[in-house]
Amino acid sequence: MGALRIQSIMSNELAKRPLFVRPPEPPAEYLALDPSNSIYVGKTKIFHVPFNWSYEYLTNPHICIVGITGAGKSYFVKAFLSRAAFVWGSNAIIIDWAGEYRAWVKQTGGRIISLGRGDFINLMDLGGMKPLDRVKQIIRTLEILTDISQYPEQKRLTEQALEETYTEAGFKLSEVEHKGSDGKPLPTPTLKDVVNILEDRLKGGNYEFPAELENTIYRLKNFCRPGEDYFSQQSTVKLEELTEVGLVDVDLSGLPDEVMRGLAGLFVLQFLKEKMRSTGWSATKGLRVFVVLDEAWKIAKDERSDAIMIVREGRKYNFGLIVASQNPTDIHEAIFSNVGTTFILRVKFQNFLDYIQGSLNFSDYMRAEISKFGVGQCAVNMAFQTSTKFPETFLLEKIHGEEPLEEYFLDVQSILTQAQLADDTIPQNYAFEKNELKNKLTEFGMDDIRASELINVFNRNNKRMDIVSFVEFLENNDLARANITSFLKGVGMEDSMIIDILNRIGAG
Repeated sequence: MGALRIQSIMSNELAKRPLFVRPPEPPAEYLALDPSNSIYVGKTKIFHVPFNWSYEYLTNPHICIVGITGAGKSYFVKAFLSRAAFVWGSNAIIIDWAGEYRAWVKQTGGRIISLGRGDFINLMDLGGMKPLDRVKQIIRTLEILTDISQYPEQKRLTEQALEETYTEAGFKLSEVEHKGSDGKPLPTPTLKDVVNILEDRLKGGNYEFPAELENTIYRLKNFCRPGEDYFSQQSTVKLEELTEVGLVDVDLSGLPDEVMRGLAGLFVLQFLKEKMRSTGWSATKGLRVFVVLDEAWKIAKDERSDAIMIVREGRKYNFGLIVASQNPTDIHEAIFSNVGTTFILRVKFQNFLDYIQGSLNFSDYMRAEISKFGVGQCAVNMAFQTSTKFPETFLLEKIHGEEPLEEYFLDVQSILTQAQLADDTIPQNYAFEKNELKNKLTEFGMDDIRASELINVFNRNNKRMDIVSFVEFLENNDLARANITSFLKGVGMEDSMIIDILNRIGAG
């Protein structure tokens, strides 16, 4: 039996010890929910309580996930969607900026829509909307992605030509149903038809500002050129089926630039918002559809994006939005500050931590824990419907997925000085999740054979690799230095260290 020992302690030291303060975790009744009507995520760090997520007590069902590259964001999304499908029968649509989920969705038997690689979306498809409303959506999309709002006359000409195109094709601008004399649905016009109308107007020679008309035509022709006409052909995608076929990956990685990807992403969001409203409320438990935006900053940052509308209205229609990003400032404040749940994985950069802490108002203790997280560890912030007397932010030991979360390490000891090696504040290695490494390599253009070869190097060395050898492998396989730098910064490496590594390789 241990002996009691009397100590002399100064009052200021005693004040630092939380003798009568509740540990930062909600009560078990808010965490250990009915597993038949909630999603298991992991166990809490302090009391090891199973945490089952449900929006029952929350302001809304929407989720934000933030964390550096390799921290486990996509691992969490995959585990969460798999369990939501099992527990609630939820459908999910992933707007997949970099093709990160493609292989997983294919493996699970889901549907892949490969824009830029064989699939097309007609930007003028109505999806159950009135043509007048669709015209407004197209104009708003162009305002988000281009500088058309700075040119009022070009904006007016575009809107006018869109309306005229629908009218000439037999559509009535203020009606939803559009059928020909034979009773069959009318074929939808395309952007090429819009360009033809504008070109006919230019040839007529009656317009007083021909330069504005020419620039309007040129702007729209960017989306109609052969080989890049992904949005000006008839759709290969039946939009009406997207929310009813289980798991769908809208893979945007085959599109040539951010504007094209943004155009596709906004189109899908606009359709989903209208589908959400037209379907109406359902009494079924759980959520019918999850919409996932991963690193889609182009459409998550703008206040005109329909992502914000889904956040505001989704709960009453059983829709949930999941937004994931390594940079929380890339998510519009109307989304970040109003989601019901935020999962915070490892975050290294102080300005990101400042933003998250300022938005969610958690303690300095929680901030210090977040900066030390390993792969898969996270803090959870939940916005409850009523005021609570317990902390809304708490820690999880680790996210529990269907498969083990594999952690790989880049060792940097070989480039550190003796003084740096002795400094506890300087990391000796950088960790990341295996599958997120493979996804990044694929995004950067490395083929599967080379990516698997690199993974084998890690596995032969107990899941570790020296940083210089790692970068040399990437360079020898023709990865651009910009992509290498992007990956290293994404896992939390400082610019000065990255420059040192690249200089060593260049000197060699």
